[in-house]
Amino acid sequence: MTVYFIGAGPGAADLITVRGARILARCGVCLYAGSLVPRDLLEECPPGARLVDTARLDLDEITAEFVRAHEEGHDVARLHSGDPSVFSAVAEQMRRLDAHGIPYEIVPGVPAFAAAAAALGRELTVPTVGQTVILTRIAQQATPMPPGEDLATLGRSGALLVLHLAARYADRVVAELLPHYGADCPAAVVAMASRPDELVLRGTLADIADRVREAGVVRTAVIIVGRTLAAEQFPDSHLYSTTRDRTHAPCDTGA
Repeated sequence: MTVYFIGAGPGAADLITVRGARILARCGVCLYAGSLVPRDLLEECPPGARLVDTARLDLDEITAEFVRAHEEGHDVARLHSGDPSVFSAVAEQMRRLDAHGIPYEIVPGVPAFAAAAAALGRELTVPTVGQTVILTRIAQQATPMPPGEDLATLGRSGALLVLHLAARYADRVVAELLPHYGADCPAAVVAMASRPDELVLRGTLADIADRVREAGVVRTAVIIVGRTLAAEQFPDSHLYSTTRDRTHAPCDTGA
């Protein structure tokens, strides 16, 4: 028996990985967040599988489901939106499984920021403009941020910022980033990325908070701020340059 933490992707049911879909199709138990995981994915579960919506369950109740499945000898598909490696609360679940001696495995998924970049039609890293992406959030009615990870500190880097769980607080995000990025810095908000009701808002730090407010976006969205969002005049990367020595290049890597 194994618990599989599966990245269900950003929303579209067909953005789950092939590996994730194959594992889901053979697990006798599926735990999923009903408010985030597309219902279409549940159709991939085998007939008779026990489906458990965790939207209203606390950690102890979720752990109890793992233990029950373990005692019954059922593999568990634990579906998480996006990719389990960021903002998924997987670490605390794995800690509980370790305490119970229950084996588990992580199956990566398509993260929300990747789906948002696709919706915007942008590469987030552009030669000479920006080569660093910071994934973060803000502490507002949530677990406090560690020292040194506040927006004012991160903003000093000038790197492209992707903020999860922050759309409701767009005004605060703008206020903290303006001194470092400037009012003309490109900004965007993508809500429900990859879903039929996907919403893309484009602007700058000067107006993005107003756009968010007018659209009524409060959840299931990422805020992206950085110069690469509007970069047009930049040199081609070294990757495909005619001056690059390809004599011993086994694959296309590097910038």
